[in-house]
Amino acid sequence: MLYHLFDWLNQENFRFPGVGLFQFITFRVMLALILSLVITMVYGRRIIRFLQRRQLGETVRELGLQGEQAKVGTPTMGGVIIILAIVVPTLLFANLEKVYIRLMLLCTVWMGAIGLIDDLLKVRSKKRAKAKGVEYKKSDSDGLAGRFKIFGQVILGLIVGATLYFNNSVVVKREVVDKKPASTIVKDDFVPKYDTIMVDGKARVFVDAKSMITTIPFVKSHEFNYAKLLPEGWRDYTYILYIGIVIFIVTAV
Repeated sequence: MLYHLFDWLNQENFRFPGVGLFQFITFRVMLALILSLVITMVYGRRIIRFLQRRQLGETVRELGLQGEQAKVGTPTMGGVIIILAIVVPTLLFANLEKVYIRLMLLCTVWMGAIGLIDDLLKVRSKKRAKAKGVEYKKSDSDGLAGRFKIFGQVILGLIVGATLYFNNSVVVKREVVDKKPASTIVKDDFVPKYDTIMVDGKARVFVDAKSMITTIPFVKSHEFNYAKLLPEGWRDYTYILYIGIVIFIVTAV
C-alpha cells in the first residue's frame, strides 16, 4: 500500500526527500525485514502471552518419546505471528499488482486458515473435556479431518496451477535464437515483450515468453520443460499435467 501511495505521489510530481526510494526493491525489502522483526519480537510476545492467558496451550499425546513434553504449553495458534510477519510487510511494501505477490498472499492466508480451523477445533475439544470434568487426551479426531485438509490443499493447488499457466503476467525470459525463442506457448491474447541486453559486450535479444520451462538446481542441464512429458499430439493438454503437478507439490509439501 505504501508502495502504491509513494508511486502515485511520484507520478503527481509531489517532490519531497525520500519519495523515490520506494521505487527500489532493495529499500522496500529492508523495510519489510525490519517490520517483520518488530512484529515477531515485540508483538509476538504479546500474542503468546494472550494465548497463554486464554489457556490455548498445546497438549501432547504421551507416546513415550524422548523430549515429547517440551512442546507442552506452547500456544496452539502461535502460527498467527508468522502470518502477520509475512502479510503485513507484504501489504505495505510490495507491488500488489504483481501476480506472484497475490499468489503468495493467497497461499499464506489460505493455508493459515486451514491451520486456524484445525486449532480451533482442538481448542473446542479441550474445552468440552474440561466442561465434562474429565482429563483431556489429545487424539487425531480432535482437529480438522485429514480429508478436509487435503481437499483445501487440492483447491489451492488448482488455483495456483491455473493462474501460473493461463495468466499472461507469468512469463519467463528466453533468449531469441534464430528469431524465435525456444519452447514457448503461443496465445492469441499474449503480446511478447522484447528486450536487448548487453552480455559480455554483445547485444542479445530476450523475450518474455509463455513457457512451461522450470529451473532445476544443482544439475548440468538445469532446465526442464513439462510439455516434453507428453507425446507431440497431446501437448495441447499440457495444462492438465502442469496443474496436476502443482496440486501434488502443494499437497505433498
